[in-house]
Amino acid sequence: MDSEQRAELLTILARESYFERELTLASGRASSYYIDCKRTLYLPRGAYLAGEAVFELVMSEGVEQLGGMAAGALPVTDAVIAAAHRHGAANLRGFFVRKETKQHGLQQIVEGAFKPGLKTAVIDDTITTGGSSLQAVAAIRDAGGVVTTAFALVERGEGAVDAFAAAGLKYSWVFTAEEVRAEHGSPAA
Repeated sequence: MDSEQRAELLTILARESYFERELTLASGRASSYYIDCKRTLYLPRGAYLAGEAVFELVMSEGVEQLGGMAAGALPVTDAVIAAAHRHGAANLRGFFVRKETKQHGLQQIVEGAFKPGLKTAVIDDTITTGGSSLQAVAAIRDAGGVVTTAFALVERGEGAVDAFAAAGLKYSWVFTAEEVRAEHGSPAA
């Protein structure tokens, strides 16, 4: 991804996904702002650019499959899988983790193209403390995935780096929340 495309993705995130107001995050923490990456990931250009950006991170780690908790991981995983197709990486697999085991059908907690034994990454659109992703890691490992890495489109800088390090995972992201906040405050955004 070139610097112009990266800047365009940041602008879209700042314009479409950034909100300032008091709310509670999935981590249970209070925050004065929120970054709803799904609003960017469900736009054609946003999905394309996010897929390209995260795909580069995924390929640099030699990951064979990726996924995370529904619903945060779904659109970013889908965007990366589409990017993999565009780049001829036909062996990259995607999946998602349910909050609880499905009670009918195959009764799985890990759904999609998941395959045990492969080098696996957990992914989410925005990560704060890493709690949801670590919950996914436990389910993925129970299902036989070899989880080595965590990825985020946006890293909030509120504890995930240490949490993933403690779990023995390498952690990479495309943008920090501060980058999105700064872009939101710029006149062009």
